[in-house]
Amino acid sequence: MAMYSSVVGGITTDSSAMVIPIDDHIVHRGHGVFDTAAIIDGHLYELDQHIDRFLRSATNAKINLPFNREQIRSILIQTVAASKCREGSLRYWLSAGPGDFQLSPAGCHQSSMYAIVFQDQSPHLQEGVKVSTSTIPIKPPQFSTVKSVNYLPNVLSKMEAEEKGVFAGIWLDDDGFVAEGPNMNVAFVSKENEFLMPYFDKILSGCTAKRVLALAEGLVQKGVIAGMRVGNITVEEGKGAKEMMLIGSGTLVRPVVQWDDQVIDSGKEGPVALALLDLLLEDMKSGPPSVRVPVPY
Repeated sequence: MAMYSSVVGGITTDSSAMVIPIDDHIVHRGHGVFDTAAIIDGHLYELDQHIDRFLRSATNAKINLPFNREQIRSILIQTVAASKCREGSLRYWLSAGPGDFQLSPAGCHQSSMYAIVFQDQSPHLQEGVKVSTSTIPIKPPQFSTVKSVNYLPNVLSKMEAEEKGVFAGIWLDDDGFVAEGPNMNVAFVSKENEFLMPYFDKILSGCTAKRVLALAEGLVQKGVIAGMRVGNITVEEGKGAKEMMLIGSGTLVRPVVQWDDQVIDSGKEGPVALALLDLLLEDMKSGPPSVRVPVPY
Protein backbone atom coordinates (compact mmCIF):
# COMPACT_ATOMS: atom_id res chain seq x y z
CA MET A 1 0.00 0.00 0.00
CA ALA A 2 3.04 2.24 0.43
CA MET A 3 6.82 1.96 0.18
CA TYR A 4 9.68 4.05 1.48
CA SER A 5 13.12 3.90 -0.14
CA SER A 6 16.16 5.83 1.00
CA VAL A 7 17.60 5.31 -2.48
CA VAL A 8 14.98 7.68 -3.93
CA GLY A 9 14.47 9.50 -0.65
CA GLY A 10 10.71 9.29 -0.39
CA ILE A 11 7.45 7.37 -0.08
CA THR A 12 5.36 6.07 -2.97
CA THR A 13 1.91 4.50 -3.19
CA ASP A 14 2.47 3.50 -6.82
CA SER A 15 3.20 -0.24 -6.83
CA SER A 16 5.13 0.04 -10.11
CA ALA A 17 7.62 2.34 -8.36
CA MET A 18 8.21 -0.04 -5.44
CA VAL A 19 11.60 -1.31 -6.56
CA ILE A 20 15.01 -2.18 -5.09
CA PRO A 21 18.29 -1.90 -7.06
CA ILE A 22 19.48 -5.35 -8.09
CA ASP A 23 23.05 -4.42 -7.11
CA ASP A 24 21.93 -3.77 -3.54
CA HIS A 25 23.91 -6.05 -1.21
CA ILE A 26 20.62 -7.19 0.36
CA VAL A 27 19.61 -8.74 -2.98
CA HIS A 28 22.67 -10.57 -4.28
CA ARG A 29 24.49 -11.27 -0.98
CA GLY A 30 21.69 -11.32 1.61
CA HIS A 31 23.49 -8.60 3.55
CA GLY A 32 20.52 -7.01 5.25
CA VAL A 33 18.32 -7.12 8.35
CA PHE A 34 14.61 -6.56 8.78
CA ASP A 35 11.78 -6.35 11.27
CA THR A 36 8.01 -6.04 11.34
CA ALA A 37 5.34 -4.23 13.33
CA ALA A 38 1.62 -4.93 13.23
CA ILE A 39 -0.85 -2.15 12.40
CA ILE A 40 -3.92 -2.55 14.61
CA ASP A 41 -6.81 -0.08 14.55
CA GLY A 42 -4.57 2.69 13.26
CA HIS A 43 -1.81 2.04 15.80
CA LEU A 44 1.61 0.42 15.45
CA TYR A 45 2.02 -2.37 17.97
CA GLU A 46 5.37 -2.64 19.78
CA LEU A 47 7.05 -0.36 17.23
CA ASP A 48 9.77 0.78 19.60
CA GLN A 49 10.55 -2.73 20.78
CA HIS A 50 10.91 -3.89 17.19
CA ILE A 51 13.06 -0.88 16.24
CA ASP A 52 15.42 -1.62 19.14
CA ARG A 53 15.88 -5.19 17.88
CA PHE A 54 16.20 -3.88 14.31
CA LEU A 55 19.11 -1.65 15.31
CA ARG A 56 20.80 -4.45 17.29
CA SER A 57 20.55 -6.67 14.22
CA ALA A 58 22.09 -3.94 12.04
CA THR A 59 25.01 -3.58 14.46
CA ASN A 60 25.65 -7.32 14.48
CA ALA A 61 25.44 -7.41 10.67
CA LYS A 62 27.92 -4.50 10.48
CA ILE A 63 25.50 -2.25 8.62
CA ASN A 64 25.93 1.47 9.20
CA LEU A 65 22.72 3.38 9.85
CA PRO A 66 21.69 5.85 7.12
CA PHE A 67 19.71 7.77 9.77
CA ASN A 68 19.52 7.98 13.55
CA ARG A 69 16.90 6.10 15.56
CA GLU A 70 14.38 8.94 15.76
CA GLN A 71 14.62 9.60 12.02
CA ILE A 72 14.06 5.90 11.30
CA ARG A 73 11.05 5.87 13.63
CA SER A 74 9.60 8.99 11.98
CA ILE A 75 10.04 7.57 8.47
CA LEU A 76 8.27 4.35 9.44
CA ILE A 77 5.29 6.19 10.97
CA GLN A 78 5.06 8.51 7.95
CA THR A 79 5.07 5.53 5.59
CA VAL A 80 2.12 3.97 7.41
CA ALA A 81 0.29 7.31 7.41
CA ALA A 82 0.79 7.63 3.64
CA SER A 83 -0.58 4.11 3.10
CA LYS A 84 -3.92 4.90 4.87
CA CYS A 85 -3.74 1.32 6.17
CA ARG A 86 -5.38 0.81 9.57
CA GLU A 87 -5.14 -2.99 9.76
CA GLY A 88 -2.05 -4.63 8.33
CA SER A 89 1.71 -4.89 8.67
CA LEU A 90 4.75 -2.67 8.38
CA ARG A 91 7.95 -4.43 7.33
CA TYR A 92 11.27 -2.64 7.02
CA TRP A 93 14.86 -3.40 6.04
CA LEU A 94 18.37 -2.02 6.44
CA SER A 95 20.96 -3.00 3.87
CA ALA A 96 24.64 -2.42 3.16
CA GLY A 97 23.27 -0.64 0.09
CA PRO A 98 23.70 -0.66 -3.70
CA GLY A 99 27.15 -0.55 -5.27
CA ASP A 100 28.59 -3.49 -7.16
CA PHE A 101 28.26 -7.26 -7.26
CA GLN A 102 31.27 -8.13 -5.12
CA LEU A 103 31.23 -10.15 -1.91
CA SER A 104 32.55 -7.29 0.19
CA PRO A 105 30.31 -4.26 0.76
CA ALA A 106 33.32 -1.98 0.26
CA GLY A 107 31.83 -0.86 -3.05
CA CYS A 108 28.52 0.05 -1.40
CA HIS A 109 28.90 3.75 -0.72
CA GLN A 110 25.77 4.27 1.38
CA SER A 111 23.58 1.89 3.40
CA SER A 112 19.93 1.80 2.40
CA MET A 113 16.59 1.53 4.14
CA TYR A 114 13.30 0.27 2.76
CA ALA A 115 9.82 -0.07 4.27
CA ILE A 116 6.61 -1.61 2.98
CA VAL A 117 3.03 -1.43 4.27
CA PHE A 118 0.69 -4.24 3.30
CA GLN A 119 -2.76 -5.34 4.34
CA ASP A 120 -2.95 -8.47 6.45
CA GLN A 121 -6.42 -9.90 6.79
CA SER A 122 -5.38 -13.29 8.15
CA PRO A 123 -7.56 -14.23 11.14
CA HIS A 124 -6.04 -15.00 14.53
CA LEU A 125 -6.92 -18.68 14.84
CA GLN A 126 -7.35 -20.57 18.11
CA GLU A 127 -7.41 -24.07 16.66
CA GLY A 128 -4.56 -26.29 17.75
CA VAL A 129 -1.88 -27.33 15.25
CA LYS A 130 0.55 -30.18 14.85
CA VAL A 131 4.33 -29.73 14.66
CA SER A 132 7.33 -31.92 13.94
CA THR A 133 11.00 -31.87 14.87
CA SER A 134 12.87 -30.14 12.06
CA THR A 135 15.71 -32.02 10.37
CA ILE A 136 16.98 -28.81 8.74
CA PRO A 137 20.04 -27.64 10.74
CA ILE A 138 19.40 -24.69 13.03
CA LYS A 139 21.45 -21.56 12.43
CA PRO A 140 24.34 -21.06 14.89
CA PRO A 141 23.68 -18.47 17.63
CA GLN A 142 25.72 -15.74 15.89
CA PHE A 143 23.20 -15.79 13.04
CA SER A 144 20.01 -17.03 14.72
CA THR A 145 20.06 -14.10 17.16
CA VAL A 146 20.13 -11.62 14.25
CA LYS A 147 16.93 -10.99 12.29
CA SER A 148 18.63 -11.01 8.91
CA VAL A 149 17.21 -11.72 5.46
CA ASN A 150 19.11 -15.03 5.41
CA TYR A 151 16.01 -17.17 5.92
CA LEU A 152 16.83 -20.18 3.73
CA PRO A 153 16.98 -22.60 6.71
CA ASN A 154 13.69 -21.16 7.97
CA VAL A 155 12.06 -21.57 4.56
CA LEU A 156 13.30 -25.16 4.18
CA SER A 157 12.12 -26.02 7.69
CA LYS A 158 8.64 -24.65 6.92
CA MET A 159 8.53 -26.51 3.60
CA GLU A 160 9.56 -29.75 5.32
CA ALA A 161 6.73 -29.27 7.82
CA GLU A 162 4.20 -28.67 5.05
CA GLU A 163 5.40 -31.81 3.26
CA LYS A 164 4.69 -33.73 6.47
CA GLY A 165 1.25 -32.17 6.74
CA VAL A 166 2.01 -30.21 9.91
CA PHE A 167 2.07 -26.50 10.72
CA ALA A 168 5.74 -25.94 11.56
CA GLY A 169 9.04 -27.55 12.41
CA ILE A 170 10.60 -27.26 15.85
CA TRP A 171 14.33 -26.70 16.07
CA LEU A 172 16.53 -28.13 18.80
CA ASP A 173 19.80 -26.45 19.72
CA ASP A 174 23.21 -28.13 19.52
CA ASP A 175 22.75 -29.51 23.04
CA GLY A 176 19.39 -31.06 22.16
CA PHE A 177 17.24 -28.57 24.07
CA VAL A 178 14.08 -27.02 22.58
CA ALA A 179 14.99 -23.89 20.58
CA GLU A 180 12.36 -22.28 18.35
CA GLY A 181 10.19 -22.60 15.26
CA PRO A 182 11.01 -21.17 11.80
CA ASN A 183 9.48 -17.77 12.64
CA MET A 184 8.03 -18.13 16.11
CA ASN A 185 9.03 -18.95 19.65
CA VAL A 186 7.90 -22.01 21.58
CA ALA A 187 6.43 -22.15 25.09
CA PHE A 188 4.99 -24.80 27.40
CA VAL A 189 2.96 -25.28 30.54
CA SER A 190 4.65 -27.95 32.64
CA LYS A 191 2.96 -30.70 34.61
CA GLU A 192 3.62 -28.49 37.65
CA ASN A 193 1.57 -25.76 35.95
CA GLU A 194 4.64 -23.58 35.32
CA PHE A 195 4.91 -21.46 32.17
CA LEU A 196 8.16 -22.36 30.37
CA MET A 197 10.08 -20.68 27.56
CA PRO A 198 13.60 -21.42 26.20
CA TYR A 199 16.53 -19.07 26.79
CA PHE A 200 16.95 -16.34 24.15
CA ASP A 201 20.76 -16.67 24.00
CA LYS A 202 20.76 -19.09 21.03
CA ILE A 203 17.57 -18.03 19.27
CA LEU A 204 15.89 -14.85 18.06
CA SER A 205 14.70 -12.66 20.90
CA GLY A 206 10.99 -12.58 20.12
CA CYS A 207 9.28 -9.25 20.83
CA THR A 208 5.88 -10.94 21.02
CA ALA A 209 7.28 -13.73 23.22
CA LYS A 210 8.70 -11.18 25.66
CA ARG A 211 5.41 -9.31 25.73
CA VAL A 212 3.57 -12.59 26.43
CA LEU A 213 5.95 -13.21 29.35
CA ALA A 214 4.98 -9.82 30.75
CA LEU A 215 1.26 -10.47 30.25
CA ALA A 216 1.58 -13.93 31.81
CA GLU A 217 2.43 -12.28 35.12
CA GLY A 218 -1.28 -11.54 35.43
CA LEU A 219 -2.07 -15.25 35.16
CA VAL A 220 0.38 -15.97 37.96
CA GLN A 221 -1.35 -13.40 40.17
CA LYS A 222 -4.72 -14.98 39.40
CA GLY A 223 -3.42 -18.47 40.16
CA VAL A 224 -4.01 -19.72 36.62
CA ILE A 225 -0.33 -20.72 36.41
CA ALA A 226 1.98 -21.44 39.32
CA GLY A 227 4.94 -19.43 37.99
CA MET A 228 7.21 -18.79 35.02
CA ARG A 229 10.66 -19.97 34.01
CA VAL A 230 12.97 -19.16 31.10
CA GLY A 231 15.62 -21.84 30.72
CA ASN A 232 16.65 -25.10 29.07
CA ILE A 233 13.75 -27.37 28.15
CA THR A 234 14.30 -30.99 27.11
CA VAL A 235 12.31 -32.65 24.35
CA GLU A 236 10.97 -35.13 26.90
CA GLU A 237 9.79 -32.28 29.10
CA GLY A 238 8.22 -30.50 26.14
CA LYS A 239 6.37 -33.51 24.77
CA GLY A 240 5.17 -34.40 28.26
CA ALA A 241 3.89 -30.90 29.03
CA LYS A 242 0.28 -30.01 29.83
CA GLU A 243 0.35 -27.42 27.06
CA MET A 244 2.55 -26.40 24.14
CA MET A 245 2.18 -23.24 22.09
CA LEU A 246 3.80 -21.20 19.32
CA ILE A 247 4.26 -17.46 19.89
CA GLY A 248 5.09 -14.83 17.25
CA SER A 249 3.92 -11.64 15.60
CA GLY A 250 2.25 -13.66 12.84
CA THR A 251 0.85 -16.58 14.82
CA LEU A 252 0.29 -14.61 18.06
CA VAL A 253 -0.38 -17.49 20.48
CA ARG A 254 -1.24 -20.76 18.74
CA PRO A 255 -1.88 -23.95 20.75
CA VAL A 256 -0.01 -27.09 19.70
CA VAL A 257 -1.91 -30.37 20.11
CA GLN A 258 0.70 -32.83 18.78
CA TRP A 259 4.50 -32.88 18.41
CA ASP A 260 5.76 -35.64 16.12
CA ASP A 261 3.83 -38.74 17.25
CA GLN A 262 3.25 -37.42 20.76
CA VAL A 263 -0.17 -35.95 21.53
CA ILE A 264 0.19 -33.03 23.96
CA ASP A 265 -1.84 -33.89 27.07
CA SER A 266 -5.49 -34.40 25.98
CA GLY A 267 -4.83 -33.30 22.41
CA LYS A 268 -7.04 -30.23 22.83
CA GLU A 269 -6.27 -26.51 22.94
CA GLY A 270 -4.99 -25.61 26.39
CA PRO A 271 -6.65 -22.97 28.61
CA VAL A 272 -3.40 -21.09 29.27
CA ALA A 273 -2.65 -20.67 25.56
CA LEU A 274 -6.17 -19.41 24.91
CA ALA A 275 -6.00 -17.05 27.90
CA LEU A 276 -2.67 -15.64 26.69
CA LEU A 277 -4.11 -15.16 23.19
CA ASP A 278 -7.00 -13.16 24.66
CA LEU A 279 -4.60 -11.06 26.73
CA LEU A 280 -2.40 -10.37 23.71
CA LEU A 281 -5.34 -9.41 21.48
CA GLU A 282 -6.62 -7.07 24.19
CA ASP A 283 -3.14 -5.57 24.58
CA MET A 284 -2.90 -4.97 20.83
CA LYS A 285 -6.21 -3.10 20.81
CA SER A 286 -6.10 -1.22 24.11
CA GLY A 287 -2.65 -1.62 25.64
CA PRO A 288 -0.53 1.16 27.15
CA PRO A 289 1.27 3.84 25.05
CA SER A 290 4.51 1.89 25.50
CA VAL A 291 3.19 -0.74 23.05
CA ARG A 292 0.68 1.24 20.94
CA VAL A 293 1.86 4.15 18.79
CA PRO A 294 -0.92 6.15 17.07
CA VAL A 295 -0.45 6.84 13.35
CA PRO A 296 -1.15 10.45 12.28
CA TYR A 297 -3.14 9.74 9.09
